Amino acid sequence: MKIILRKDVENLGEAGTLATVKNGYARNYLIPQGMAVTATPGELKMWEHNQAVKNRKIERQEQHLQAFADKIGQQTVSFEARAGEGGRLFGSVTAADIADKLTAQVGEEVDRRKIVLTDAIRTSGEHTVTVHVIGKLRPTVKVIVNGIVDEEAEDTEGADASE
Repeated sequence: MKIILRKDVENLGEAGTLATVKNGYARNYLIPQGMAVTATPGELKMWEHNQAVKNRKIERQEQHLQAFADKIGQQTVSFEARAGEGGRLFGSVTAADIADKLTAQVGEEVDRRKIVLTDAIRTSGEHTVTVHVIGKLRPTVKVIVNGIVDEEAEDTEGADASE
């Protein structure tokens, strides 16, 4: 059965998505809960119109934000953090840290939720991070993490271990 989702449904899709599900799932759960409606010809026509409006809006925003995306794409962000042997950081560099540095460098607000990181950066070196501005605008930023090995701390740790 074809349905149009009215709300986000986990493992199925976002609101406004056209989906095909089993009849019982749609009739017994999705439709009574108000999460979806049956894809009748009238609903499909309205869905197509809404998709066209949404696409035009995203295109306008992409044009407006293109210069911002170009600015972000040219940036290199560097961090200094304490690291152990092998370049493993004691802490991590998170999306919020990257967003703060980018905001300072670009001069415009960069939302931390727009920075795509599967996991926080926990090793020193060079990393490439994607910033999802809107639609197809996804510039990449080079993040350089310099691991600072604190030799005094290692010396005191070694002295403690020998006692």
